Amino acid sequence: MLTQFRCYSNNSRNAVSRADWIVDLGPEGGDKGGQIEVSGTPEEVADHPTSHTGRYLKQVLDQHPPEVVAG
Repeated sequence: MLTQFRCYSNNSRNAVSRADWIVDLGPEGGDKGGQIEVSGTPEEVADHPTSHTGRYLKQVLDQHPPEVVAG
C-alpha cells in the first residue's frame, strides 16, 4: 500500500538515496524519455547498468552508505 509519495529530480540525489523505492524514467528527457528504466531500492537502481540516475546515486551511496537500523 502506498501511503506517501514524493517526487524528486536528479538534483536531489541525497534525498533520493534515502527513498524506500525509486522509479527511474528515461533513458533521456523529452521525446527520448518516459520509459521506466528501472524501479527498486536505491541500491538496485545504483546497480542498474544503463540508468543515469543509478550512476550518480551509486556515487552518493558509496560516499554515504545507508544506516542499518536494527529491528
